[in-house]
Amino acid sequence: MIPAIEPIPAFDDNYIWLISEPPSTWVAVVDPGDADPVSDVLDRRGLELAAILITHHHGDHTGGVAELLERWPDALVTAPADRRIRHATRRVGDGDRVSVPGLDTAFEVLAVPGHTSTHIAYLGAGALFCGDTLFAAGCGRVFDGSFEDLAASLRRIAALPAQTRCYCAHEYTLANLGFAKWVEPDSAALAERTAEAQRLRADGEPTVPSTLALELATNPFLRTAEPGVIAAAEGFAGGPLSDETAVFTALRRWKDERYD
Repeated sequence: MIPAIEPIPAFDDNYIWLISEPPSTWVAVVDPGDADPVSDVLDRRGLELAAILITHHHGDHTGGVAELLERWPDALVTAPADRRIRHATRRVGDGDRVSVPGLDTAFEVLAVPGHTSTHIAYLGAGALFCGDTLFAAGCGRVFDGSFEDLAASLRRIAALPAQTRCYCAHEYTLANLGFAKWVEPDSAALAERTAEAQRLRADGEPTVPSTLALELATNPFLRTAEPGVIAAAEGFAGGPLSDETAVFTALRRWKDERYD
């Protein structure tokens, strides 16, 4: 069965992802930084929390876990092997398989460090829950990971099937598209994507998930082998860049220092 996946908005721009397989009333949520919006949705629809999937330790992804466990103490909490994440029932790493009680879908764990040193993603049923590693038209900042790790993680994601649906954790798309246009100002694909994102936001709709195919066509951080992207990154860096990791690092520093 292909699961139903829905966003639960939280804070100013977070998405907590709700995974269900009707008619089962058991569900999972990904990265619940706030318990209240999750509880509200589950109570309103008569659903029960079977599992929580955590991608990394930041508070806007984990802050609601303790309160949710007060309501649903038997919910399984899957998280990376990181002591900064409390309440984990299962600690997982690259290649592990995660099953969810009440759901047929199982997820493969992908290690995707860089934003943080222990960041993971969950892949299943053609869906990738990528936390803050990959954003629509962008990627996460480097905190306690490294530029080299994040570049490698994005290359790993880029190698997945093009039809993979990418469920990132923030509504950053329009801002990210603005930077992407700095990098590739003449891109027709970017102009088309920007118009569609503006339409969705004007209608109060999320711009995610996206597809990996769309990211490969418009996300500069996945396009580090493209001549135009290389030229733009070298323009910022002030000289030649040796490889894709160097191009990625220049792009990320450019966005950090000049755009964000």
